Parts: sequence; structure tokens; C-alpha cells
Amino acid sequence: QMQLVESGGGSVQAGGSLSLSCTASGDSVSSRCMGWFRQAAEKERETVAIIDILARPNYADSVKGRFIISKDVAKNTLTLRMNDLTPEDTAMYYCAATEFPGCLGFSPGTFHYWGRGTQVTVSS
Repeated sequence: QMQLVESGGGSVQAGGSLSLSCTASGDSVSSRCMGWFRQAAEKERETVAIIDILARPNYADSVKGRFIISKDVAKNTLTLRMNDLTPEDTAMYYCAATEFPGCLGFSPGTFHYWGRGTQVTVSS
């Protein structure tokens, strides 16, 4: 079992930055594929970025060059640094981890453990 708790969401103006943090317990962030996902109102959940056990990131095209995903093994946390935010980034952001070490794919459906989310709102 792995428990995940997100923090760091809030409101920001377009062009601003936010950092989201996901604190893990029950297992190490170094032992699983992990990712950040988001769901805007009336839209399906989408993958923002994932990072494998070797800390290799993979990003959605919509956030490439603006967002950075990283792991801090000592603190057992997953972080998403978001720069140059736009109103289209407004969503509930979720942290998730796979049940087994490998990344099975980019889709949210391949992730097993989920946090409850943190809201990010970007105003124009």
C-alpha cells in the first residue's frame, strides 16, 4: 500500500509559477513509476508528466518546456514545478504511483495509487 498526499496548489495569475508536492508513505518514491495528472471541469483526467524509477521524465506536449517533474528520495516526495502558467492549466492536480516498479504507459489508467488532489487556478 502506498499513500499519497498532494499540496501546493492555489491561485496564480497567467505567466506565474507554482510548485506542487506529493508526499508519499508506505513505500519509496524511488521504487515506483510516479506521475502528475490533472482534471479540469467537465473534462477527462489527463496525464501531465510521469517519471520512472531511474528518474527519467516524460511530459505531455502541452506542458513540455514549462513543467518539471522530479523526485526527492530523501524526503520521499514527488514535485511538479509549473512555470509560465496559463488559464488552460486550471484543474485539479493529482499525484499517482504504479502498483509495480515499471511504467506501464502514459495513461492515467496504468496508475494504481492516487492522492486526493490539489486545485490549481490560473487567472488571465
